[in-house]
Amino acid sequence: MSKVTDEVRGHSFDGIEEYDNPLPRWWLGIFFVTIVFAIAYVPYAHLMEGNSLQDEWAQDMEAAKALAAKQRIDWNNEELKTYCTSGDTWKAGAASNYTTKCVACHRADGGGGVGPAFTDDSFLHGGTYKDIAETITVGVPAKGMIAWKAQLKKEEIQDLTCLVVSLRGQKTTTPAKAPQGTRVDADGNPLK
Repeated sequence: MSKVTDEVRGHSFDGIEEYDNPLPRWWLGIFFVTIVFAIAYVPYAHLMEGNSLQDEWAQDMEAAKALAAKQRIDWNNEELKTYCTSGDTWKAGAASNYTTKCVACHRADGGGGVGPAFTDDSFLHGGTYKDIAETITVGVPAKGMIAWKAQLKKEEIQDLTCLVVSLRGQKTTTPAKAPQGTRVDADGNPLK
C-alpha cells in the first residue's frame, strides 16, 4: 500500500487544500495491465487474418435469416378452408386463445375496438383464410398488433383463423366498429 505523506500542493480552491498523495500501487498495476492488453488486442481484433467483427456480424445475420425462414409458416388457403369447414374441432382451443389474446382489441363478439371488426366482410389485410392466418402469424406492427407466431403453435393460429372467419355476419351486442378495408368473401373475391 502507498505511503500517505499528506503533502499540501500549495494552492487551495474555495478554502479546500489539495494534497499530493500517490495512487495505490495495485491500482496502478491494473491500469498498466489494461494498457498492455489494449495494445495487444486492437491489432488482433481489427487487423489480423480471420474473422473480423464485420464478418462475424454478417455470419450471425445469415444464421438469423436462415432461422427465420425455417420458422416461417406457409399457409395454404384450401387446406385452411377444408379444416375450418369440416367440423368443430377448432372451436374449443380457438375460444380460449381468442379470449386471452384477441378480445382486448377486437371485442368478445368480434365487433372491433382498437382493432377492426370481424363481423363484416371488410378486411384491411385480405379476407381469405390464408390472409387471416398470415396476419395472425406475423402481426401488423405498424398498427400495434404483435406477431403471434412466437406465442402460439401453428394449430392454434389455424384454430383462431377459423374463429375469425366464423364471426363474419354475426350480430354484435353493441354497434360494431365501422367497416375498414376492402370487402371480400372468404375466397378473396371482391364484394360490392
